Amino acid sequence: MSAVQPTAAKERSGLAGALERHLGSERVARVTYGAIIGMALIVVLEKHPPRAGVVVGTLLATALAVGLAELYSEVIGHQTRTRAHVQRHHLRRLAVEVAAVAFGVAFPSVFFLAATAGLLEEHTAFTLAKWSGLVLIGFYGFCAARLAGDRLLPALAQALAVAAIGALLIAFKAVVH
Repeated sequence: MSAVQPTAAKERSGLAGALERHLGSERVARVTYGAIIGMALIVVLEKHPPRAGVVVGTLLATALAVGLAELYSEVIGHQTRTRAHVQRHHLRRLAVEVAAVAFGVAFPSVFFLAATAGLLEEHTAFTLAKWSGLVLIGFYGFCAARLAGDRLLPALAQALAVAAIGALLIAFKAVVH
């Protein structure tokens, strides 16, 4: 991957174009933030695992709460910075960004929905939820390095480093809860 020009990403269609547009957006930071929250929650819940359906509800409720908190803080921040009310078009843009955080938090629920349907064991759902979050964070770290111009090995090193930091954050969150 080389640095993507914004016009080149807009011109591409299909999955590659969608991925380039996503990687060029603020949503990467938001999804990453949400994924870290979701993984930390999974680690805490795994110590005394509830039924898979309860995990789904907990993840979705947390995604909603974090999303609303994020939206509220963005509105307050906008008003204090600009000394003006948030306009409808700003609110729509903020809602899209906040939805990315909520998505990151809620994503692991797919594994627990599968466990609820009997497609996975609950233990497997916990394992997949944690690893998928770390893979996502590592993937974003790799893409960020490559798009910034790094060669393959330094980009892989960054991916491993951010995944390790994600693992440490999860471990820290589990210890303090």
